[in-house]
Parts: sequence; structure tokens; C-alpha cells
Amino acid sequence: MVMDHEKQRARYIAGTEGAPPVPPPGGYRGARRLQPPASVPAPPPVAGTSAPPEDARPSPGILGWIALVVAVLFALILLWMLVAGGTDLLYGVTMLALQLVVVAVVVAALLSARGRMLGAIALVVTILVNVATVGGVSALQTSASGSYEGVKSEEQRHAEAYPGIKGTDPQQTLAQQSLEEVRAQADELFAEIRTRLTDEFGYTWVAVGDEDLRPERNGYGGESMLVEFTTVGWATNEPIQDYERKLEVMEVIDEVVVDHGLWDLYSFNDPAISGMDPSMIAKLYGSDDPRTQDTWEYYTENFPDPLRFYATIDDLSHDDDGSFRVAREAQSARTGEPLEGLQLVVIASGVLSEADRAEFESRLDEYPGFG
Repeated sequence: MVMDHEKQRARYIAGTEGAPPVPPPGGYRGARRLQPPASVPAPPPVAGTSAPPEDARPSPGILGWIALVVAVLFALILLWMLVAGGTDLLYGVTMLALQLVVVAVVVAALLSARGRMLGAIALVVTILVNVATVGGVSALQTSASGSYEGVKSEEQRHAEAYPGIKGTDPQQTLAQQSLEEVRAQADELFAEIRTRLTDEFGYTWVAVGDEDLRPERNGYGGESMLVEFTTVGWATNEPIQDYERKLEVMEVIDEVVVDHGLWDLYSFNDPAISGMDPSMIAKLYGSDDPRTQDTWEYYTENFPDPLRFYATIDDLSHDDDGSFRVAREAQSARTGEPLEGLQLVVIASGVLSEADRAEFESRLDEYPGFG
């Protein structure tokens, strides 16, 4: 058995004279297995080639962090000013200069390979929260609420409550027709004009719209105690298309308004009377020739009192391209007025109600020199 083993072993060591003896079966006692070789560092890059990246995800550079922190701090400042209501401060030179600094830092971060990721985040913050966006929101908020007190002096807030209108003598306001007097005179005018035109031409009438009272601004940032008054309009149900008939209708109206203390009717649409450029008249009234115009507009007033009287005639018979009909249909849908025919309306600006007269005079005592 031993002899056979020795023969088998001799097959592997034949011709090995001078070589170290092979280890005994099972290896030398206490021998250790070979360890895997340590990693060999990569050779330096050959000149002209780029070195491989140390990490597939490079860490953000300090410039990216600076851009992000600056953008967030600037956004917080803007939001604080928005809450505080500093609309005017948002558009100051200082804030605009700071905005430029923030933009410069963000752009520098975007150009840096390590800071590009944080620079992009800072860019998004800057786009969402900047002087323009926050300033716009602040302006809308201030306009909606009327809260301008934060940037106005006591004198300015006092002027906002002025009961009259800047540039208008308050004594003239007190001396002219009141709201109630204008309303009464307008009703008398309309009634007589309707009666005369019905008797002479058989026209029937329909009321158009509602009476409107709109507060007048006082010129100091607030509302006055005066209003702009617009009456209910009156319109004929029948169209008026004949040129001679239009002249006759306006002649009757002129007689009535003069009898009620107003000036003679004045034609806006007639180039010979208004003095406007014919091209402008054509643009406003469809033609520079009253015979082919789609609208006539006449006007008078009772200056120095505030009543202003308008009489207009809309005529679809000269609407060659249909555009005037489209406009009239849209207007009729809003107000319910007839598509064509005569319309009457009175407007008076800066009128004071008799019920407010005593308070108006009392408040004027607090504003010497205003007007």
C-alpha cells in the first residue's frame, strides 16, 4: 500500500532534480492560505486625457450652498415685507440692488459643476419669490383693501377724507343744483319730450336701464360726498331712419330743452357743427356724412349747473357690413334697449344730495384752503 502511494507520488516529481521538495500530504503544519492581493492603485492618467471621476455623484460645492442660502434669505425678507404691507419699499433701490446680487450668485452657482444642483434649486426659489412677483401681490392686496396707511402721513390720511373734489370750489358745489333737483328736472324734460314726439310722430317709449349713483373720487386718494348721477334712459320702440325725420325730431327736442333753461342742442356727429376731423367722425358714427351715418349724437347742458343731456339716434339702415348690428345686439342684450331708434339720458357729475348738505358743510370746516 505504501509502495503504491510512493509510486504514484514519484510520477509528479520525476525530472525535478534540484527543485525544492513538494509539501507533504495535507500541507505543512501551521501553513496559511494565500490572501487575495491588495487592490493596486490605478495608474496616473496619460497626458492629454481626463482623469476618471472620483465619485459618480459629486458633492455640492460651497458656491451652491451660498446661492441657496442667499436665495432663501432674500425670499424670506420679501415675504416679511409683503405681510408688513411695505409695497413702496419693495420697489426701492436697495431691494432692486439686492435682487441683482442674488441673481448674480445664483448664475455663478449654475456655472459651477459642483454647485449646479443647489444653484438650480436657488433659481427656482428666485423665480417664485422675487421683487416683481411679491411686489405685484402686495400692490393688489393694498389696492383691494385700501390699506395705504403704512406709507402715508397723518396729513395725507386727513386729506383722504376731504368731502369735496380737488380743483372744485366747494361753494360752487353748494350753489349748484342738488342731486334731487337734477333728478326732478330730468324727469320733467323726459316727460315733455316724450309727449311732444308721441303727439307729432306717434312714437311709443320704453324705459332703459336703472338709475345709477356712483361715488366721486376726491382727488386726495379717497371718496368725496359727491356722486355722479345717471338717470333711467328712455328709448323709442320705433326706428327713425329718414334723414328729414331725424332733423324734425331733434328740432322738437331742442325746443323743449331751451324752454327748460338748457343751451341749444349741439351735434357731435355733424362735421359742419362739431369741428372734428371728418375721419374721426366717420370712425365714431359710421360716416362723415349725416345722411349715411348709423348714429346721431346731440348734446346740451345747463352750465354752471351740472345737468348734461344726451339724445342719440341709432339707425341700422346704413349698416353695410353688419358690424353695427352686432354691436347693437350686444348692447341690447346687456340693457334691454331697442336695437335702433331715439334714446334720451341725463348725466350729472359732482352733485350733492340735499340730505348730505349739512354734513358736507360741517366737514368742510376741517379743511381750510382745500378745494
